[in-house]
Amino acid sequence: MIAIEILAARPWVARLGLTLIHFVWQGALIAAIYAAARKWGAGTAGPNDRYLLACTALAAMAAAPAVTWMLLREPAPESAAITFAAPMSAARTAAARFILLPLPAEGYRAAPGPFLPWVVALWLTGATVFWLRLLVGWMLAERLRYRMARPAPAVWQRTLDRLKSRISVARPVRLLVSGLLDAPAAIGWLRPIVLVPAGALAGLPSAQMEALLVHELAHIRRHDWLVHILQSAVEAVFFYHPAVWWISGHMRAERELCCDDMAVSITGDPVLYARALAELDSARFVQPAVMAANGGSLAGRIARLLGQSSASRRASNGPASAAALILLAIGAWVALAQSAVRPQFEVASVKPSFNTSIQHVRPLPGRLDADASLQVLMQYAYGVQAFQVVDAAGWLQPGRYEIEAKADGHATRNQMFLMLRSLLEDRFQLKTHVETRDLPVYALVAARGGLKLPPPKEGACVNSPADAPVEWAGGRMAVPGELQPAKGLCGSAGVHLERSGPRIEGGKIAMPELVRMLSGVLDRSVIDKTGFTGLFDLQLDFVADETTPVLPPPPPGSDMPGPSISQALRDQLGLRLESTKGPVEVIVVDHAERPSGN
Repeated sequence: MIAIEILAARPWVARLGLTLIHFVWQGALIAAIYAAARKWGAGTAGPNDRYLLACTALAAMAAAPAVTWMLLREPAPESAAITFAAPMSAARTAAARFILLPLPAEGYRAAPGPFLPWVVALWLTGATVFWLRLLVGWMLAERLRYRMARPAPAVWQRTLDRLKSRISVARPVRLLVSGLLDAPAAIGWLRPIVLVPAGALAGLPSAQMEALLVHELAHIRRHDWLVHILQSAVEAVFFYHPAVWWISGHMRAERELCCDDMAVSITGDPVLYARALAELDSARFVQPAVMAANGGSLAGRIARLLGQSSASRRASNGPASAAALILLAIGAWVALAQSAVRPQFEVASVKPSFNTSIQHVRPLPGRLDADASLQVLMQYAYGVQAFQVVDAAGWLQPGRYEIEAKADGHATRNQMFLMLRSLLEDRFQLKTHVETRDLPVYALVAARGGLKLPPPKEGACVNSPADAPVEWAGGRMAVPGELQPAKGLCGSAGVHLERSGPRIEGGKIAMPELVRMLSGVLDRSVIDKTGFTGLFDLQLDFVADETTPVLPPPPPGSDMPGPSISQALRDQLGLRLESTKGPVEVIVVDHAERPSGN
């Protein structure tokens, strides 16, 4: 349980867990397409064609989770999200980050909290076992080079060299006699060797032995050892998916058939080669990491060489296999879609608001209270800044709305904002899509004099809300200094309106948190170009002006002294803003209506 709790605290666990779950339907779908393609080419495709098809399918299976991982961006920490429509002087209220991706983004957040860490824990355990199995197999295969092995007689080494030239193998290949194997085998990629059993060189007719050697040289020419290692690595990573093993088994079988065909093309006598394989039928089991001549189904290989191929009979199962895999893909997708359903409020009231106070959206225990415009509601629901909401067609009509919504008492703030997103789509008929646009941005770089980021001080922030000092709750109001000032959460920055102007402050924050705060204050995306990866305490005092449109400006004629935010960054933190252009993800409003009745 301790390990699960540790995993649950890691931000990448949910991303990895959902990637592994997505691969259930992705792998099944790829396997179904593979089965259909294999059945379609059953009458005309040879072993090489079927082998390439299986390699392509397995490569697609390896690539699909990598693409999913890149599309599933990690969510920002809950304490690091804020929308600047919230009152600046109020307690910080975190807004959910929106994960911009074409896959079901809600699944990232709606998946049960304890579920994904268990998925990742089980996967790590299984993958570790299979990687150890692969490592041990490779070590045992390498030991065959030296343990109970000796160079073959010179006449057979010359025979192997002659066969090499006929099969166009340019690399040097040693022929060794092994006391541990009962069948010829090829090992290695950079320094390949061919091992033959002790006594095989004298016990088998020379023509049959040469045919078997050609088979092993064919493995070397085709770089099968390297493909075999990569194939085994894919099996180790995706061990939990039966379709991976099914396609991988086809690869191994077709690989042996390809080498059989090459051996027959060199010897010119399929019957002779079939007899050589028949001599290996009683050979004992060979280490899986070794590509031995008796690999695969010897009976099937021999029958095929003699013109009695059972491939057509095996192919008759293709439609049933394809249908089963399609059903598996559909079932996995449906199960994932059901688990990724966006949560909704139990009861919600939406009505027009005529208040003129500061707009707010407050997630509270078991309920959400809001009084804001539709654009501000979208900022909270999708976890974006105002400049990331694009309403070119004017769907966001003016006006504010008062929302009172009830949720399950155990709902988190992130789930609350997902519920708000559902409410907007249901009551306001809100429809949006995501685009990446080239917009003006700021690059945050180190100033000429270098960074001036204060190192973190102990006690400057609290690790959780429960650690915060007790605040006044009625009765006699505490005199100044009687109560300890409330401290912010470590890792989270906030904006406060002081008498001298705005202040951004936080304890033990990282550069992405400062970048996030600056993006909101400047109403423009800020890109970190500092390269700074440590933590620091933050206190930035400045005066609002036209560069900080979301902050209230000083009263007219007040001539409030103080630096602009650009000057404050340079003088107080050793940072500088450079105006440039860059890609920014935005939410484009396609449709919106006035809310339906309660």
